[in-house]
Amino acid sequence: MDPNGNVQLNFGDGESPTRLLHVAVIPDGNGRWAAARGLPRPVGHQAGVEAVHRLVESAPHLGIGTLSLYVFSADNWERPRAEVVGLFGLLVRFLEDEAEEFRERGVRVQVIGRRDRLPKELRAAISATERLTAGGRRLRLRLAIDYSSQDAILRAACRMISSLEISRREFARVLGVANYNDGPAPDVDLLIRTGGEQRLSDFLLWESAYAELVFSQKLWPDFQTADLEAALDEFHRRERRFGRIPEVVAG
Repeated sequence: MDPNGNVQLNFGDGESPTRLLHVAVIPDGNGRWAAARGLPRPVGHQAGVEAVHRLVESAPHLGIGTLSLYVFSADNWERPRAEVVGLFGLLVRFLEDEAEEFRERGVRVQVIGRRDRLPKELRAAISATERLTAGGRRLRLRLAIDYSSQDAILRAACRMISSLEISRREFARVLGVANYNDGPAPDVDLLIRTGGEQRLSDFLLWESAYAELVFSQKLWPDFQTADLEAALDEFHRRERRFGRIPEVVAG
């Protein structure tokens, strides 16, 4: 990881390191997927887990070093209690079932967001999975649970009040320490939202300042590796200027 928090891969053959991408995903559409098939919503959430498996398996092969998934937002507490309880139970099973395989495949799992409001069983599963996979270097998988980007920024801003250094880099560091338990992740390169909606919904607002956005009509359970590849192809076709003048114009 370079000083700016960017993950790099060095092949040791004299070539310059290749920076791996940070891809963030808002996986929307589980409920609509189930409803379209006359199935209860929990079946849609279970089908969504299979889509997570596909992305985690394919991400390292596609140049992705960090994959952030919006699992449960702070606003999702407004959903019916039965659905929230079911979602948390599904998360516990997912973490318990996948932790060892993640460790073997070099996937480091990190959970961002509040933990004080989560059920004890889920907090325990999170802590156990993070400890078991801490040595993973192939893919950093960040799961946003009870997460609000606005709240995360506010907490970091409160910590900065007494700081002598006010800079974007220092704020990013404090943001990571205050909310993500392991310092900052690299800025988001590509943010994908499935399900046809076109908004960020309070997800990684600071880190996505210059992210390329791709909105897919696919409902999350239908999102395949080919759809991820298509989004990456679109990303690589775009010219990322970060406010600068293109070289062809500047020259």
